[in-house]
Amino acid sequence: MTRATVDRIEALIHQEVGRNIGGVFAATRGGLWNAASALAAAPRPYLGIMTGFYVPKGTPPAAETDGPIGAALLAAALARVAVPCRLVTDEPCRSACAAALAGAGVAGIALDVVPLGGSVSDTIALWRRLGVTHALSIERCGRSADGAPRNMRGEDISAFTTLLDDLFVAGPWQRVAIGDGGNEIGMGSVPAALIGAHVAHGETIACATPADHLIAAGVSNWGAYALIGALAVLRPDWRESLLGCLDADLDRAILWATVYQGPAVDGVTRTQGLTVDSLEADVHHARLRAIRAVVEEDARAA
Repeated sequence: MTRATVDRIEALIHQEVGRNIGGVFAATRGGLWNAASALAAAPRPYLGIMTGFYVPKGTPPAAETDGPIGAALLAAALARVAVPCRLVTDEPCRSACAAALAGAGVAGIALDVVPLGGSVSDTIALWRRLGVTHALSIERCGRSADGAPRNMRGEDISAFTTLLDDLFVAGPWQRVAIGDGGNEIGMGSVPAALIGAHVAHGETIACATPADHLIAAGVSNWGAYALIGALAVLRPDWRESLLGCLDADLDRAILWATVYQGPAVDGVTRTQGLTVDSLEADVHHARLRAIRAVVEEDARAA
């Protein structure tokens, strides 16, 4: 039943929100099980989480709400089960990521910041020295086939984005990725032709950087919800602590802090407000509650 339960959770995040990525869902089915299993079985996991997707034409220009919120919620969940983690982003997304961590009540978690246009070599050395076991990217724009990071509109955002792909693949850590459009780090695990055939500007934006385990979701933050839920299924000893973070009030607090203290903007509307990918908070929280309900049903059946 454990695998079936995790697959039910994955089905909840394999929901279209207008990007036409049904083919990506099919190609990555089982990714949640693989990612959660790798984390749950690790004897001493230490996660380095990368996120932050800058929206240069936002009002104001800022990181988008999708990504930092899921990263902070996941960090808060892991902190409750004594799994160390740290976040990394680049300078343009620093304030949104810091605000998300503060909103989650985990401001003490380290935030590594790479300068805009700078090298990731120092961060690679730091993560190796600290013993990071898993690099997890959530909604972080990655390198396309021509080397440039591109948003969903096909625009080259190199002037506003430090490529963290080299950190992601530097090892010896396992690579886990969460994405929702095809241009995020990790989406290189999906055939570029598949993204190009279905996603707007897909032939241009498809990320070339692969992951060991890829979780596709209608909204990347949902992938974080799902990973928390899957870990709660696989690790019953963690269940109650993790479920405490599948909480709509906590998610809303992170969203508010990210938007108004970051600041951050909606990546689709490019405006400041309590939405993610143009969807109201209640839509996301319905997804969160559905995932929690599956975990609780599994616990009752055990």
